Amino acid sequence: IASEGQVFVKFGHIVAKHCPDQKCSTELLRAVEQTHTISRQLSIVARVKAVTAESKSSSELLVSNAQNLIRAVLHVLKAAEAACIKGLRQPPPDPEEEEVAAFCMRWRKSLLWHRAKESLNSDRDELGLRKTGARAEPSLSAMMQEQSPRTLRYPKIIKGHKLTDSRL
Repeated sequence: IASEGQVFVKFGHIVAKHCPDQKCSTELLRAVEQTHTISRQLSIVARVKAVTAESKSSSELLVSNAQNLIRAVLHVLKAAEAACIKGLRQPPPDPEEEEVAAFCMRWRKSLLWHRAKESLNSDRDELGLRKTGARAEPSLSAMMQEQSPRTLRYPKIIKGHKLTDSRL
């Protein structure tokens, strides 16, 4: 899980690098730095636990750090969503950066399509308030969970675990 956290760090750096909005870019870089720190901390805790005797407290510390990392990754994804809504600059001909930009643009297009469809098929009551039960807007974290590893090399997803899974 710690190494997967570094994948999201790299993803966040690429999105921040190509975001024209300075405020969104700064927020994303803060989230990336926090994720990087927690990922490194989890890696260290896991290595120490591997060479020491099994104890309940060390296992709890490991689980707690994994949960913190998942929360930090979700923060990166939310900040990346904000940056992607503003739009991204055209990346240089680097395949990794192009893939990240294409992934973000697919999500943005999906979001805009969802919003347009919602405005046409308005589920509103007689007061003009949106009825509950409407489909949620697409999110980057949901899109990453739907991708198969063969169709999206980068960013990798944590296989078998939802990003909101509380068991970690």
